[in-house]
Amino acid sequence: MLRRSFLAATAASYSRILGANKQIRVGLIGAGGRGKYLGAEFKEIGAEVAAVCDVYQPNLEGGLKIANSGAKSYTNYKRLLEDKVYDAVIVATPDHWHAQMTIDAVQAGKDVYVEKPMAHTIDEGFRMIEATRRTRRVVQVGTQRRSYDVFLEGKKVMESGALGEVHLVNSWWYNYTGDPRPPQIDASKLDWTQWLGSAPKRQFDPARFRNWYWYWDYSGGLMVGQAAHVMDAIHWYMGSMYPAAVTTSAGRVNVQGVEVPETTCLTAEYPENYLAVFTLGYKSMRYNAYNDQMKQFHGTKARFDVSRESWALYPQSNEIEMKPAQQLSKPGSFNSAARQHIRNFLECIESRKDPNAPVEAGNAGNIVMCMAMDSLRSGKRLRWNNTTRRVES
Repeated sequence: MLRRSFLAATAASYSRILGANKQIRVGLIGAGGRGKYLGAEFKEIGAEVAAVCDVYQPNLEGGLKIANSGAKSYTNYKRLLEDKVYDAVIVATPDHWHAQMTIDAVQAGKDVYVEKPMAHTIDEGFRMIEATRRTRRVVQVGTQRRSYDVFLEGKKVMESGALGEVHLVNSWWYNYTGDPRPPQIDASKLDWTQWLGSAPKRQFDPARFRNWYWYWDYSGGLMVGQAAHVMDAIHWYMGSMYPAAVTTSAGRVNVQGVEVPETTCLTAEYPENYLAVFTLGYKSMRYNAYNDQMKQFHGTKARFDVSRESWALYPQSNEIEMKPAQQLSKPGSFNSAARQHIRNFLECIESRKDPNAPVEAGNAGNIVMCMAMDSLRSGKRLRWNNTTRRVES
């Protein structure tokens, strides 16, 4: 009852913002699990999900079920972009498609909500910035913590000076992943060539299609999927952009039949004189979502712990039991983060202001993610040259 009342009130507020005869029309590109989730949230908040595009027929049919009545279907995203009736698109495809679809969308006059990570290579990220600023479109990267009220309140604590100087940020995301999903795919209902896009050409492989997250050609696995959120939040709280250097190590791959390891440790060095360490452990015990992740900002005056749905400020103390001077805990509230992020995006479509997660912020995180993948695969500490915009070993 509370959720229905909230969504009804939210939709009503958009009617007031947009006017009685105006509704933002959105096309969904990529109707897998995350795409359907985002499409449903856009619809419930008050946008019209008027089109769905996917290269796999079952996904397309699933996307149409959550879209508005009468939504058009597409199997080629370029045909969707050609239609002038759509104001914006959601890009929720595998990572290796994010950049080109976003660039094509803004050049077609569409605003874009693109899932994280923003891109799959460093050059793609800068191309996205250039296209977004040249076309003056609104592009929101799906790092939803930047719109989440728990994290917004935490940002005020960071800005208060209570921590003193911060030279170390420890962060982690622990949980358990089983073996990949069985690749039960009807190849006759999939446009494999279009799905591959810019990735290396190869014969149809149902395991790669179903579990693309775990293959270097299309993603950086859970390391990138989770670190994209965590490192972006660290950048935001610390006021940072580009790293000075990145080093990543990993254990053996413990998930059957995949390429990307599920247990990794990323260390990023920053010109602002601090280290950010992110540890991914997805062969750990199972955690409740409330307890599965943490960012600890170690200051000279206090430590600031920021979890998924809580934060706590611990002043320097000699006591055995440290007690927080300030804290906030909202268990079960994290689903509202995506809703708040979508709301910010829709408001920016009307105001033409930059959203909470603009392309420049998305690219800063993308550079760290790409360097982390390259460092892990090469076994090297990699340095970022911001003058040449190149990685150096």
